[in-house]
Amino acid sequence: MSSQEKLEPFVLDVAGLTVEIAGREGRVVRPARDLTFRVGRGRVVGVIGESGCGKSMTALSVMRLLPASAKVTGGTVLFNGEDLLTKSPRAMRAIRGKSIGMVLQDPSVSLDPLFTIGDQIDEALCMHGRMPAARRRARAIELLEAVGIPAPQDRLTQYPHELSGGMLQRVVAAIAIAWNPALLIADEPTTALDPTIQVQVLDLLGHLRDTLGVSIMIITHDFGVAAHICDDIMVMYAGEVVETGPVRQIFDNPGHPYTRALMESSTVPKGKGRLPTIEGQPPDLGDLPPGCAFAPRCPLANEQCHHAAPPRIQLSDIHQATCWYAGEGMT
Repeated sequence: MSSQEKLEPFVLDVAGLTVEIAGREGRVVRPARDLTFRVGRGRVVGVIGESGCGKSMTALSVMRLLPASAKVTGGTVLFNGEDLLTKSPRAMRAIRGKSIGMVLQDPSVSLDPLFTIGDQIDEALCMHGRMPAARRRARAIELLEAVGIPAPQDRLTQYPHELSGGMLQRVVAAIAIAWNPALLIADEPTTALDPTIQVQVLDLLGHLRDTLGVSIMIITHDFGVAAHICDDIMVMYAGEVVETGPVRQIFDNPGHPYTRALMESSTVPKGKGRLPTIEGQPPDLGDLPPGCAFAPRCPLANEQCHHAAPPRIQLSDIHQATCWYAGEGMT
């Protein structure tokens, strides 16, 4: 590890990140607006919010994998102190898969059904350096062992359709850590799995953090996932960060009404058979309401909320929420 990395406590430091998508008739959609957040070394940060709030677009921005219609129009993305937004495409290809790994929601998107598991791990190992074939095979077995796959040498000759969904997600994780990345981005890694397998995948990610020291940015809509594995939480709504802080502080003292609503909609209250929901729909990112974007759905909103953008309020040294009444009436 370089001296710069030793001095820098954050593997990822994002400030003011804004992304725009050009729509029809000059319409502009901003799925990420002035995002500021950090991922500490060896920590797991959960990015939480409803579908369409900008979580995945944030991850794609960090990886420099935005679709052609989207572009970053502001901000910095510092990875180990260097701004990824200034890197050339060639430099980014050297970083992706080596220094930054990614685990996608659906393993079938990551894995090619026409190639064996061994071939696909071997491809990842060949992308960023030279290694003798025998050493690559040994490394592939090491990686499969690291992610808890039994009889790893036998899996090398199998095809994706021969493995379960949970096993496939472990294979994707093995490929993501092939070069011991400093940062692992996991985009809804448990969504397509049954509850038992979900826990196993989350335990696997925690194990990788503990054994490899890798920092993890996990994208999810589920506070249960955050409670299981995350150290810190970043709550997003309508392309903005509305609350950040350590997971325990946010669970004990949610500072934003949206955070509280998400938490309540994750658990069925005792004596009730239905899961609480958040009334209304998220706003159109191309036609946001004035003031606070959450105001039309917020039970605490008043006239000020509907007309003036809320301030970012410090609830503690490491816990903040963007709301006119952050922390008030939340408990």
